[in-house]
Amino acid sequence: MWRNYLTVGLRALAKNRTYAFINLFGLAIGLAACLLILLYVQYERSYDRWLPDSDRTYQLQVYYQSKTNGDKYDNQGAPYVTKAALLKDFPQIESATYFGGPRLTLLKDGQATEVEDGRLVDSAFLDTIGLPMVQGDHKALSAPGTVALSETEATRLFGTTSVVGRTLTLLVAGKKADYRITGVFKDLPKNSHMAMRMLARADFPSMFPEDDGYLTSWGWTSGYVYVKLRPGVDVKTINSQMPAWEKRNIPDENFNGNRYNAGDERTFKLVAAPDVHLGIASNSGMTPGNDLQTITTFAVIALLILAMACINFTNLATARASQRAREVALRKVLGATRRQLMTQFLGESVLLATIAMLLALAVVEIVLPWFGNFLDADLELHYFGQDGLILPMIALVLLVGAAGGLYPAFYLSRFQPARVLKANKSAADAEGSGRLRSALVVIQFAVSIGLIICTAVVYSQNVYARTVDPGYKRAGLLQLQGIGSKTLEPQADALTREIAKVPGVESAGRTMIGVVTGQTSTTSVVLPGRPDPVDLGVYSVDAGFFPTMGIRTTAGRVFDERAADDMTTPRPEDPAAERVLVARGGHVVLNAAGVKRLGFKSAQEAIGKTIRYGVKDEYGGIMDLTIIGVVADARFRTVKTAIEPTMFLLDKHNVNWLVARFHGDPRPVREGIERVWRRHAPDVPFDAILADEVIAKAYERLDARAQMFGLFAVLAVVIGCLGLFGLAAFTAERRTKEIGIRKVLGARTIDIARLLVWQFTRPVVLANIIAWPVAWWLMREFLNAYDARISLTPVPFLAASLLALAIAVLTIGAHAFRVARTNPVHALRYE
Repeated sequence: MWRNYLTVGLRALAKNRTYAFINLFGLAIGLAACLLILLYVQYERSYDRWLPDSDRTYQLQVYYQSKTNGDKYDNQGAPYVTKAALLKDFPQIESATYFGGPRLTLLKDGQATEVEDGRLVDSAFLDTIGLPMVQGDHKALSAPGTVALSETEATRLFGTTSVVGRTLTLLVAGKKADYRITGVFKDLPKNSHMAMRMLARADFPSMFPEDDGYLTSWGWTSGYVYVKLRPGVDVKTINSQMPAWEKRNIPDENFNGNRYNAGDERTFKLVAAPDVHLGIASNSGMTPGNDLQTITTFAVIALLILAMACINFTNLATARASQRAREVALRKVLGATRRQLMTQFLGESVLLATIAMLLALAVVEIVLPWFGNFLDADLELHYFGQDGLILPMIALVLLVGAAGGLYPAFYLSRFQPARVLKANKSAADAEGSGRLRSALVVIQFAVSIGLIICTAVVYSQNVYARTVDPGYKRAGLLQLQGIGSKTLEPQADALTREIAKVPGVESAGRTMIGVVTGQTSTTSVVLPGRPDPVDLGVYSVDAGFFPTMGIRTTAGRVFDERAADDMTTPRPEDPAAERVLVARGGHVVLNAAGVKRLGFKSAQEAIGKTIRYGVKDEYGGIMDLTIIGVVADARFRTVKTAIEPTMFLLDKHNVNWLVARFHGDPRPVREGIERVWRRHAPDVPFDAILADEVIAKAYERLDARAQMFGLFAVLAVVIGCLGLFGLAAFTAERRTKEIGIRKVLGARTIDIARLLVWQFTRPVVLANIIAWPVAWWLMREFLNAYDARISLTPVPFLAASLLALAIAVLTIGAHAFRVARTNPVHALRYE
């Protein structure tokens, strides 16, 4: 019996090659899309599960929310002081580690290069983060002055991984020292939220003796804290005790006579290492994170594409029922039961799905390298083992076979032999089948139109994000990192002046905030007569910053070289100089958002007003700052982030980046700046990048999302058009005599073609009723995540609908004209 079913199924496919091709091609595309997305989801959920004891390793995250204005900021980093407080109060913690601090500079062969993904760590690092070691063991970083390298970094520096015992010269926080290599660890895989190539053991208290704020401040975040819990400990117990832990450890501060506690605006939480990548703070860590919503969206779209292929199978199976009706009738006459017939047709459906799965696997094997490179992911296809896909593939075949074949099996097996064999008629036109096919076509094209709309909106938002006015002149702007190095501080003024004299350079300035640098610094100020503090971003710049950036002044003036503007004090801190500055007061420049937050009605009203700024108690506690100017808002971050209300200070020591405005070819300008840099600072790496390149890199993920939507939209349209073409072909074949009679009675070719085209484009028109509201809701939610966004106009909706309609007409039109031009004699010669 089963061999007969198999033989009949294969013959049915061979007899109807168009039907077989449409179904196999559509199902293969849908299954391939599902398998690729399954691999992608599997990869995204595999982050850091390779880490030894990953189930006991947690990252301390800080969630900030301002009490004054509700601003939120989630951070994977944590203050240095939190590690000791955790170990002190929670005996459930087996070990804890901190790593972060200033960047590492490698001095080799007279050249200074920044160590990519170089980290300063403390003593318990390898006990907490159990990196697999190639050489050495977990005691490799047990003493200050030791360093561990990744395999790639060891090979890059020495040409071999056998490097234990060798020495590296590093420059850290302005201090040059030799570090002995004591270990080599395996390269971290891409599916890790951590990025590490060099780990240098440091003694943080001795490294920052003059900067105790780094070591003791609960609001200073420059590194990461990880803990390993003891076996059997429930992290929920610790997290539930965090509010009490904050109150015990975070000291009160006085600000303008009011009590202030950093813990009032911060929530601390331990997050499992495997959950960091897809967590709410996923984009504030060492590597860009992802969000579960994006992954879920693509998984749902892949399933919709597969469903469209199943719809094709159902539609075409019911449409060609007339070709199987007599077979069903004869089988019933010969004693076949309805259950046997249903088993036969479901078996044919599963057979088709199996062949489609084999084709899909071939497609996946071919495109997987490209797909992994596109997503920057190490995607691998395994059939067996823990991550093997053999069981999901079998489940997909059975599911698709049942989804595509269940209704046709019920539909075909219910034919009555008497009705079918009487006068050689067929029961193919059973009531309701045409309405079902039309409804399924509507669903198919609703998905296609919706994806086209989403693609258009995402692409338009991407273009808008890149081209929206940022409030500064982005073209011709070069950004350099490292000007804030302690090695450069004594000669930073001279270096900035010489860079401004390089041919092609128009001006140069220094800043604490640059173009998408990730720098965030917030403080509270108080207006005289108002008790409640106001949160503002606070960033240091020099006098050349605003002219170089091209930021427009809307009221007052910006900083110049006059002494009253300069709030720079000596490094290391000189208490006497700090007290003199506090007593004298300072000048600040606000942006337009800062003016609004402080409650001034206009920029001009703010000029000359005084705000009070908290400093250390030993320096006076409160400092008066006079507003001397207001500048237009500038968008230093991506369009997802709201423009920060900001005050700028002129402090030449508290800067990290140098910006240079130039004209002409950027290559000779960059080379000229590099020569000046190398002459002044041979021990500081030269790291310069164009602002346009920074923006392009910042929007890579949005680009990838737009391309993914586009790819899915194309697949959906192709599958929908295949099904539409198949339905048109079978319907035209069934209506051959009707078309012949219409032509004999005088119908023109154009009339017949228009009749056929309208029959199959009508569901496409109706599909808009479903697609438009759903797409509008989804894209509204998508755009609401951006501070600067396009308006959701009817244009993409109308364009998507017209495009889908045009594609449908082209798909059916050529076939309709061919059928309409057929000589009616061939259809009516036996009548």
